Amino acid sequence: MARIQGRALEDFPPLVVDLDGTLLRTDLLMETAMAFIRSQPLKVFKLLGWLLRGKPALKEGLALETWIDVSVLPYDAQVIEMIKTEQANGRMIVLATASHVSLAERIAEHLQLFDLVLASNANRNLSGNNKRDLLVAHFGEGGFDYVGNSRDDLPIWKVSRNAHVVNPDRGVESRVSAMSEVQPTLHTNTVKLRDWRKAMRLHQWLKNALIFVPLLASHRFTQFELMRDGVFAFFCFGLCASSVYILNDMLDLGDDRHHKTKCNRPFASGRLSIKAGLIAVPALLILAFGAALTLLPWQFSAVMAAYYVVTLAYSLKLKRLMAVDVIVLAMLYTARIIAGVAAFSLTLTFWILAFSMFIFLSLAMVKRYAELRDARVREVTTLARGRGYYPGDLDMIASLGASSGYLAVMVLALYIQDVKTTELYVTPHVIWLACPLLLFWVTRVWMLTHRGEMNEDPVVFAMRDRTSQMIGAVFLLMFWIAA
Repeated sequence: MARIQGRALEDFPPLVVDLDGTLLRTDLLMETAMAFIRSQPLKVFKLLGWLLRGKPALKEGLALETWIDVSVLPYDAQVIEMIKTEQANGRMIVLATASHVSLAERIAEHLQLFDLVLASNANRNLSGNNKRDLLVAHFGEGGFDYVGNSRDDLPIWKVSRNAHVVNPDRGVESRVSAMSEVQPTLHTNTVKLRDWRKAMRLHQWLKNALIFVPLLASHRFTQFELMRDGVFAFFCFGLCASSVYILNDMLDLGDDRHHKTKCNRPFASGRLSIKAGLIAVPALLILAFGAALTLLPWQFSAVMAAYYVVTLAYSLKLKRLMAVDVIVLAMLYTARIIAGVAAFSLTLTFWILAFSMFIFLSLAMVKRYAELRDARVREVTTLARGRGYYPGDLDMIASLGASSGYLAVMVLALYIQDVKTTELYVTPHVIWLACPLLLFWVTRVWMLTHRGEMNEDPVVFAMRDRTSQMIGAVFLLMFWIAA
């Protein structure tokens, strides 16, 4: 009988470890699919062609046409610790996975923990019964311990000596107990409500307050019916935006995992699965448009649809194009104001459009400046990951962004002089006092950004910052007095 460091192989059998959902808090098939869609969105129907040829062809096609950085994947620390403990005892460690062999071998090379790698290839999908048969052929029935998590692993646990269950799918743990000797289950990745709140970015819903700007500008904010419609529009737009945020996070997994804070996002860290995200995206979208079409004018749904399409284009391509990205961001902020106009059935004015485009372009530049400043602090000199800028572009971005903010103040000043303004206000010249307030706020935002104190979306910052709140209150007071 073969022996391992003085122990009989029958007493100390190989430890076979599954990859997706076990060693990794993610699924590499889903990872490569999202990476393919992001890099080649116009070839998305190629996925269907591979799938029609079978799952092995799909996995091989995705593995060969995408690049996944295995060094930043969300590995389960407790599973790795268990493997290292068994490896230190001289035990043979086997990686057996349904993922493509090219990915499995790169992961094995990165971790340096496995003596043998068994994986799918162009002719074989190593899952379920296929994996069971191959393991029995290598080690015999009952000749290995198996670490897994899903229903696909049930046939393997049935022929293993001991079963190690990690973050099991619902109902799996009880079924394993009935067929094999089960070691204590590892629960290392419990999904919590705050993970979904973070993925939906509910704090970003503050930006939807821009929907009420047209109502304030038209002096009709005291009408109950319009305020009610505004609340409906606020939540519908929020659900639509959350659908986009989740999709964007799944498309940006590779970039987020290289970012010092975004790596902690629920999908990048593996706390939420891509499969769950792919269910949430259409569910939120259906809820948003279903409610909008039922409760609000159809024009609001049309604006929301345009917002979704532009945001999707931004996520897939536009965010990596210099200058285009910040202009599109400004448009997306402005879309909320246009959505408010549609929800309240008001008339869109030149002044609102001009002011919002310039002020939001400035804030979009703030967002980019903050990201690039962080890269320069880390002494990065190459093109920012997922962006069209170099850290050396900071000075130009600051110049363009501050100029855009000051142009918004000029638009406000010109608005005061417009003939139609006198029809809305008794003393329109009082609004002039709002101009220095806005100048101060724009200058302050850029100074804080320059000092590295802008760590979130600038619009959300403005709604949370005490000084900005006070400036905003006085700003509105000037308009109220003028009216």
